[in-house]
Amino acid sequence: MQATRGAARTAALVALPLALLAGALVFWALGGFRDGATEPPGPTPSGPVAMQARPLPEAAATACRALLTALPGTLRDRARREVTAGTDQNAAYGHPPLTIACGTPLPSYPPETTLAVVSGVCWYVQGERWTTVDRSVPVTVEVPEAYGPGGQWVVDLAPAIVGALPVAATVPFGCHG
Repeated sequence: MQATRGAARTAALVALPLALLAGALVFWALGGFRDGATEPPGPTPSGPVAMQARPLPEAAATACRALLTALPGTLRDRARREVTAGTDQNAAYGHPPLTIACGTPLPSYPPETTLAVVSGVCWYVQGERWTTVDRSVPVTVEVPEAYGPGGQWVVDLAPAIVGALPVAATVPFGCHG
């Protein structure tokens, strides 16, 4: 009886690590360790990202230039891309493009709307579109659905936004979280 228990214990000590290793290998092979930050398969973009440039008052244009200068050359593993218009107010990263437009109109939303405060920036979120509502000049970020939750991307933009764009004179109540 003692020999049977010892053999069962030895078999368990050998089988358990092998089963865990096999499970980890299958999980890895199915893409389980990817965090969604890698570029989706497909062709590399070959041209600038189509964006519109809106006329901005001088103060907003100056603030947007400061923001665009403060943005990183890469956002996670997404390279910064050229845009077709408004190089002093627009930026894009990766493929499909994650876009940043400075000087956009403030969105209108019901007062009971829940706003998202991410790393010191208050956002109104509509699907893939995130628009700041607490800055002197609004910024809209469009995060492609393929990139996963937008909050994980706007958090990386917050330092540039906080550093370049002052807080607005009037901040919505939901931003005082």
